[in-house]
Amino acid sequence: QVQLVESGGGSVQAGGSLRLSCVAFGYTSSIYCTGWFRQTPGKEREGVAIISDDGRTRYAESVKGRFTVSQDNAKNTLYLQMNSLKLEDTAMYYCAASLWVNCYSGSLASTQAFSYWGQGTQVTVSS
Repeated sequence: QVQLVESGGGSVQAGGSLRLSCVAFGYTSSIYCTGWFRQTPGKEREGVAIISDDGRTRYAESVKGRFTVSQDNAKNTLYLQMNSLKLEDTAMYYCAASLWVNCYSGSLASTQAFSYWGQGTQVTVSS
């Protein structure tokens, strides 16, 4: 019912910036939350940022003050602006969408509320 496509990943030096985009196709009117998650080999997928359909946001402590999540509902597009990038930000980044009305109240660390996922885009931060 919903398809997500990420773009904007790439390589950047530490301290630099990168902007990720995620376009949603399908029945987007049913989406209550969208979010960004990331994963590296040997670790579970972790939440980075989520945003509700009315614009409320929540961030992981490790990215707070450096990353900004936003959305353009008219374009069905989600963004993640990443500034002051660190080596530990290197990961595969995924966007996701939730059709659960209480998705914003859920834990950022949990992926269970999100039913639809993009294919991922790689972000690599180097010295």
